[in-house]
Amino acid sequence: MQSESGLAPVQGGELYYEVTGEGTPLVLIHAGVADHTMWDAQVAAFAPHYRVIRYDMRGFGRSRTESCEFSNRQDLRDLLAHLGVKSAYVLGISRGGHIALDFALEFPDQVKGLILVAAGVGGYQLGDAVIPAEEQAMFDEMEQLLEAGEFDRLNEMEVHAFVNGPGQPADRADPAVRALIARLNRANYGREDGKATPLPLTPPAFERLAEVHVPTLVLIGDLDETVSVLMADALAKGIPGATKVAFPDVAHMVNLEQPERFNHGVLGALERWSGGAGER
Repeated sequence: MQSESGLAPVQGGELYYEVTGEGTPLVLIHAGVADHTMWDAQVAAFAPHYRVIRYDMRGFGRSRTESCEFSNRQDLRDLLAHLGVKSAYVLGISRGGHIALDFALEFPDQVKGLILVAAGVGGYQLGDAVIPAEEQAMFDEMEQLLEAGEFDRLNEMEVHAFVNGPGQPADRADPAVRALIARLNRANYGREDGKATPLPLTPPAFERLAEVHVPTLVLIGDLDETVSVLMADALAKGIPGATKVAFPDVAHMVNLEQPERFNHGVLGALERWSGGAGER
């Protein structure tokens, strides 16, 4: 199977990427607690059918950055230009989902369809919703640990929150998944390159969901933290024609906990889209 890797130049840095397979491009954007390797099982499943592009976001994995302001959206656009890609299906999880959604809003002609997994939503407002006190206390402590630079303890808490799920037993998730995220997340905290500041999309995505006019699949685990579940609901309601699928007994790392069901659902959606309104 055809495969290549390299570094794509972006303003103030370089993005590490891997491309596997041939056909219609499919971009995979990793979570903020991981890097491009979290998609290994997806590349194996998707590359026989698509040209799969995965990369390390600026500040993660094998990518490099200077200390500067930057746009994750422009970074992705520059990567696609480097690879000669005019448009693609875009799949992102967590922070990667946030970037995928923002990219579709800023550069709509470059997106064939969106798959948003436990995705962040810029500008999201809770409204009348309430976060459980124990869960809020956990995230407040994580913020304090980040500010104090106590990365080992922060990593432990983030693995529990995003792999096991808030309020879940410490051994709920597969030990291999917990170990993978613990390793990838801790490595990101140990980076020694520049401290780049991402520029937000304005107006934010939450105010513009009705502007998304490509096929969209929203995936969420039912054990995920409260705000992610609420944002998935907002995406499904706000994006015209969007479909939401909930995964039982799964927290934030949907593709790692249930890879076979995840892969089957994604491939099914892409097949439907390529035969209809999703192909252009």
